[in-house]
Amino acid sequence: MEITSAASALPPYYYPQEVLVEAFRKYWGNRLDRFNILERLHAAAQVDGRYLALPIEKYPLRDWGEANNFWIESSLQLGQQAICRAMEGAQVKPEDIGAFFFVSVTGIASPSIDARLINRMRLNPHMKRIPIFGLGCVAGAAGIARAADYVKAYPSQAALLLSVELCSLTIQPDDLSAANLVSTGLFGDGAAAVVVAGSELKVPGGPQILQTRSTFYPQTEYVMGWDISQVGFRIVLSRDVPQVVLENLGRDVDRFLADYQLTREDIGCWVIHTGGPKVLEATEQALELPPGALDASWSCLRKTGNLSSASVLFVLEEIMKNRRPDPGTWSVLAAMGPGFCSELVLLRW
Repeated sequence: MEITSAASALPPYYYPQEVLVEAFRKYWGNRLDRFNILERLHAAAQVDGRYLALPIEKYPLRDWGEANNFWIESSLQLGQQAICRAMEGAQVKPEDIGAFFFVSVTGIASPSIDARLINRMRLNPHMKRIPIFGLGCVAGAAGIARAADYVKAYPSQAALLLSVELCSLTIQPDDLSAANLVSTGLFGDGAAAVVVAGSELKVPGGPQILQTRSTFYPQTEYVMGWDISQVGFRIVLSRDVPQVVLENLGRDVDRFLADYQLTREDIGCWVIHTGGPKVLEATEQALELPPGALDASWSCLRKTGNLSSASVLFVLEEIMKNRRPDPGTWSVLAAMGPGFCSELVLLRW
């Protein structure tokens, strides 16, 4: 089983970080005692700019209902673009796809987005639909792992994974908490799709998926997630996130690799979720990585910000298209998210 393609889709509305800061200045005005704090937070995010689901003049939105309606509309547009690109890259036909995994944590719909896209794109009506909500940033890696589980059982089929995250539609305009201020400088909007093919499908090759591992950390619910209220999604983002990475990731990766008689030194390519500068720095420290090992993740962070579950798929696409390792190279794809938890995928190119 292997990843045969990864493809992204971004909204048409891009704004440099300084334009976004100025928009917040006009909206919040004197309600922030010291606006330079927000400016410093945005600068510290090390993001050049971000894509938004809507033109900047449409923000803030009236209420959660309006935001969710825009989430559905934009998810269908971006999802279709990402799927078309991924299927073209994988050279698979609609009838080859036996399962459709959809992940998001920035909106809700029933019928879910996957169902609406089957209608819209005339995809295989016999696909098994698996919409997943609530995994947040870890869902891109978890989606690949679950897709691998599927094609392991059905090797003559492919599985489609789609992530759509429209973080700008969740911003609470009247929340001046530190977590919300940080999120306004870090998170962006985008979608990505991945095709995972079973071993019996004859399609262009990408990295093989050899093993996956899910790890849940008890009593860490406070670290990341949403508080959901009458006004929608209110972000929970603890300053402990980098510390949780430091305390757990190195140990978990070592145990995971040991099952294949591998060590960190054997890994020639790291595909890591772009959680933010502090998270990437903690990852580099926890794994004792050499300089440049996470260049693809840092590059994606600068270009688009943190796209929640889609981020690691953007990094995967960047590596597959522009930084592909030599054949035989071992690789680890990893993300962490609400729970708190981690997902690891062992790849070989």
